[in-house]
Amino acid sequence: MKSINEIRSTFIDFFVKAGHRHVASSPLVPANDPTLMFTNAGMVQFKDIFTGKEKRDYLRAATSQKCVRAGGKHNDLDNVGYTARHHTFFEMLGNFSFGDYFKDTAIELAWNLITKDFGLPKDKLLVTVYHEDEEAAGYWKKIAGLSDDRIIRIATSDNFWAMGDTGPCGPCSEIFYDHGPDIWGGPPGSAEEDGDRFIEIWNLVFMQFEQSADGSRVNLPKPSIDTGMGLERVSAVLQGVHNNYDTDLFRALIEASAHATGTDPDGPMIASHRVIADHLRASSFLIADGVMPSNEGRGNVLRRIMRRAMRHAQLLGAKDPLMFRLVPALIKQMGVAYPELIRAEALITETLKLEETRFKQTLERGLKLLDDEVEKLGDGQALPGDVAFKLYDTYGFPLDLTQDALRAKDIAVDVDGFNTAMAHQKAEARKAWAGSGEAATDLVWYEMKEEVGATEFLGYETEEAEAKVVGLVVDGQRVDSAAPGTKVALVTNQTPFYGESGGQMGDTGMLRGPGYAIAVTDTQKKLGLHIHLGTVEGGTVKVGDSLHLTVDGGRRGRLRANHSATHLLHRALRDVLGPHVTQKGSLVAEDKLRFDISHPKALSDEEIAAVEAEVNGEIRGNAAAVTRLMTPDEAIKQGALALFGEKYGDEVRVVSMGSSGEEGTFSVELCGGTHVSRTGDIAVFKIVSEAAVSAGVRRIEALTGAAALQYMHDEEVLLKKAAAALKASPAELPDRVASLLEERKRLERELAEAKKKLATGGGSGNAMAPVDVAGVKVIAKKLDGVNPKDLRGLVDETKQQIGSGIVAFVAVNDGKAALVVGVTEDLTAKFSAVDLIRLGVTAVGGKGGGGRPDMAQAGGPEGDKADAALDAIVKAIAA
Repeated sequence: MKSINEIRSTFIDFFVKAGHRHVASSPLVPANDPTLMFTNAGMVQFKDIFTGKEKRDYLRAATSQKCVRAGGKHNDLDNVGYTARHHTFFEMLGNFSFGDYFKDTAIELAWNLITKDFGLPKDKLLVTVYHEDEEAAGYWKKIAGLSDDRIIRIATSDNFWAMGDTGPCGPCSEIFYDHGPDIWGGPPGSAEEDGDRFIEIWNLVFMQFEQSADGSRVNLPKPSIDTGMGLERVSAVLQGVHNNYDTDLFRALIEASAHATGTDPDGPMIASHRVIADHLRASSFLIADGVMPSNEGRGNVLRRIMRRAMRHAQLLGAKDPLMFRLVPALIKQMGVAYPELIRAEALITETLKLEETRFKQTLERGLKLLDDEVEKLGDGQALPGDVAFKLYDTYGFPLDLTQDALRAKDIAVDVDGFNTAMAHQKAEARKAWAGSGEAATDLVWYEMKEEVGATEFLGYETEEAEAKVVGLVVDGQRVDSAAPGTKVALVTNQTPFYGESGGQMGDTGMLRGPGYAIAVTDTQKKLGLHIHLGTVEGGTVKVGDSLHLTVDGGRRGRLRANHSATHLLHRALRDVLGPHVTQKGSLVAEDKLRFDISHPKALSDEEIAAVEAEVNGEIRGNAAAVTRLMTPDEAIKQGALALFGEKYGDEVRVVSMGSSGEEGTFSVELCGGTHVSRTGDIAVFKIVSEAAVSAGVRRIEALTGAAALQYMHDEEVLLKKAAAALKASPAELPDRVASLLEERKRLERELAEAKKKLATGGGSGNAMAPVDVAGVKVIAKKLDGVNPKDLRGLVDETKQQIGSGIVAFVAVNDGKAALVVGVTEDLTAKFSAVDLIRLGVTAVGGKGGGGRPDMAQAGGPEGDKADAALDAIVKAIAA
């Protein structure tokens, strides 16, 4: 018996030998189809090739594609565990021809693989064709030798595939396996077709036509092939079992679940084991592909899957978290084929454990409420909708979880009542919002969020994606379309554009739609909506349009580097300055980063150098940056630093980066921003300024990467220019500058002395002689070119020279007058220097003046009236 892994390999190897390129599975989050919540078929990653938007270097491909059907229009969640072939996660084997071979080769390849390599008996196989496709029927007769009674013509859309209302389409041909008369059911197209005897194992799509809006079809110039074979279904057939859950892979997971819970894998709780096995696969692959549990979008679907499995673990009697303990069993089965499981094992394990631990805390209380309410019900009575809503609103029970819990008791739920209670809560929340004082435009965003849900952010994994326009706002009002030249705020169902938050600036880039483009100049985030701001160029953008979104990757890379550098900087500052350092604000721009911290004084040059050295050491270490999901409390308990101004929900992204030593990872912080993959991506870090912002808060500005290198280059150029100007090497520059400064000080002192002597006539035989004023020796003079601060010394010297008398000097500089008056000690009883200075300063437009009776000084703005000031002083002495 071939294992599922061997069956997968056999399929791929067969088509590789037939000239097909083995193409790896694309992620579960589709990058090229905004209408899909998850990848649900093998052709999703090739959609743009089929439509002609993309070309690749091969015309034939074969894949084993990861698929999930658990949300939106493709939702098998409720049936999982209770039927033989429903799954949330499954693998779709497929071979594709992009304008190369067509029906005859596709049928031949399929028949050879199934009957020769897989060894299925020909008499157990029959096929369907579209009732108008006689060409395909003819090939089945010729190539497979099937008789007419085993070629069933189907007239419904079951056997005609279309990509959409318009675009590529064509007939299908399905291959069925007959499990035998012991199982009830009839062939496709019969009254008993819903039975389990005849099981479809492969669907061949002949992409033959182009569907126009008017309903007409024309032949495609290069018809193509798209096939899909469910690996789980064909494996059940090849392994001789009728139920997918009896195949080797599922059996291994079910036995791991049974062993962990101490229960019978085939006992009365078999459905619970099957749910756990299926949901373990879906949860693990979604987490590995970047989906995290949340209350919105894909994350909400993941949470519902996880909680449904955890409810069944509780039914099996598990007292402690179970799911995370089964991850090794899954990796053992599927890790070789899908190495992303191995890479993400730690994240998968931690996320499952966290979610189950948190959910178990509310599960028991919710189930007790449910049991109490069930006891009140009469025979055949449904659970009231308001009770189901209370379970949802208070205990986090999705409606389908409540329905699943009541399934065994054959009790329905009043779904209409549930929806009424949900609508009432939304109406009350809207009233509360409208009365909260928020701006009118914020109410627009609130209403949009209620209508379309939060934007799915894809930017942690990609910088390019397809999306659907779900909202347009122009001048604060919602509109259905926006014409060329209109400034518009545009919301999509999903986006790789980061909305400004947590200090990181919003992304810029391009949105391209049918006949138009929008250059995004900023992305804002409000109420979970990512709002793209820009101007429409070209045609008209409409709600419902599909867009291609491309983030400015170079700018995003610089933002990532600067944001990650703030984390390393924060830790280094705490190491160098002390644990009192906390973040008080930040700005993460593309050209620089700004980081505000609590610290009472300026950083010394030595401290700045130590911080830079520590950050650059971590950058050179090139350690991986790892992101995990935790509750805020658990993250902080593990040493994560919460960032200033960030609002945290039930879960947070915990970013760890840097070396791991005895004390663990260098930096661990709660942060929803985008970050580098490895610290080495930052390249280099340089602090360029440090200053006070307010009392006890310092601001550091720094550069990374090319900007830091350019800054250091510019600084080096200036250093070399300065050294060359002084005819010194850069190493000699500090001593040379110090010597020049000392020389300058000496010359300035000598110049000041020379100016004083010149002004006072000293050394020239023309020393100032006193004038007799009413019997008092007086020297009153305007001194040109004398520094005002030298006046007091000159007055003292002159007072000593005359022995007894009064000295008044005025120095004029830059149009302003400085006055000093000195009175010798023997005259202070009769004359006060303070009184005299006040008379003089009034003349030059000044006020006041102060000092002692023997020495006073003042100043005024009108230097051209210096002589009038001296005259006023002399007149006062004469009086």
